[in-house]
Amino acid sequence: MRVKVQVLLLLPFLVAFELGSCANPPPGQFKSIFNFGNSLSDTGNYLAVGAPAFPFIGQLPYGQTFFNRATGRASDGRLIIDFIAESLGLPFLPPYLKLVEGPFVKTGVDFAVFGATALDAKFFVDRNLGPLLITTDSLSVQLGWFKKWKSSICTTKWECDDYFKTSLFVVGEIGGNDYNVPLLFTSGSSLEQVRSFVPAVIEAIINATSALIEEGAVNLLVPGNLPIGCIPAYLTAYQGSNQTTINPRTGCMDAFNAFSQYHNRLLIRALYRLRKKYPHTRIMYADFYGASIRFYNMPQFFGKGFFLSLNIIKNDTALTMIYAISTSGFSRESLLTACCGGGGGPFNFNPNRVCGAPGSTVCKETTTHVSWDGVHLTDAAYRYMAKGVINGPFTFPPLWFPIL
Repeated sequence: MRVKVQVLLLLPFLVAFELGSCANPPPGQFKSIFNFGNSLSDTGNYLAVGAPAFPFIGQLPYGQTFFNRATGRASDGRLIIDFIAESLGLPFLPPYLKLVEGPFVKTGVDFAVFGATALDAKFFVDRNLGPLLITTDSLSVQLGWFKKWKSSICTTKWECDDYFKTSLFVVGEIGGNDYNVPLLFTSGSSLEQVRSFVPAVIEAIINATSALIEEGAVNLLVPGNLPIGCIPAYLTAYQGSNQTTINPRTGCMDAFNAFSQYHNRLLIRALYRLRKKYPHTRIMYADFYGASIRFYNMPQFFGKGFFLSLNIIKNDTALTMIYAISTSGFSRESLLTACCGGGGGPFNFNPNRVCGAPGSTVCKETTTHVSWDGVHLTDAAYRYMAKGVINGPFTFPPLWFPIL
């Protein structure tokens, strides 16, 4: 008898990565984490200086889902860096600006700052964009903080090298704000004009990564940019623009996503060259674009209530396997809509009444939303991205690998 197998819905790669826990790394693989970047991974540095340009980050509803209080994280809960720390059994990274005078923290420190750019402030001042910067604590400034902090971690080269062998250095995501400044905060910049920034941004990221290697880092994770064409702030700013072509499947703007992919291609090539220069290191690329574009292509596979059931129906002629999924994942209707915002059209983003401001509202179920405040993502979205980065397949070489 010939047996016919029908698979109505078969996504084994997705199932493997989404049903498991965030990670099951070898015990003690990384004993500390040092993180650099912007609001995608700032655990409280910007809040430590009073969050002058965005005070709402210091109050609820920010932090409501996981921490039940505002911590300075630009989300309703955890960030990708938090999930990485959790997967390693490490505490959440404390912000450097709350530890400037100590105490020594052996498990790592976060140097990322809300609004930070890869390029120094002078780059933007020279282009009359300086007043639009949220912070001047760029990637090179954060690197300077690390060098200062290093003296409290170790005193001799041998001691530092030994310590950093079991440390994970995360450089980014960084660069997104270098593009946000001209694209979101001005009305005269085009994608083609800002495209000329990309090589300089990549060079800044590579220079910082090289500097960390010279300081003793051997395991480095460098993420790429998100698909900015799916971000409600961009969709709001450019709706109806001649730069906009909406993808019928995702609802995102193709030209802006192509821009993110251009940045990521240049970064991947630069990291390849860096590996050649430092063959003793493990330099990993984290594909944040790939880890998040899945939400817009297949939203039903993510969010609260996802499950997979296997029903086998057997008769004399066929063996049918039916994979069933819940329909309570990320909502297609709210996929491109900010959970927390002040109206402003179909994407619930209003730059004059942002999340946390008087008159803004919060959705009832954050787990059905990808976007938290129109720029940053929800705890639920970051959780699924983190799974893809930690467990694969969105890190190359894979993150969980024997320490060099």
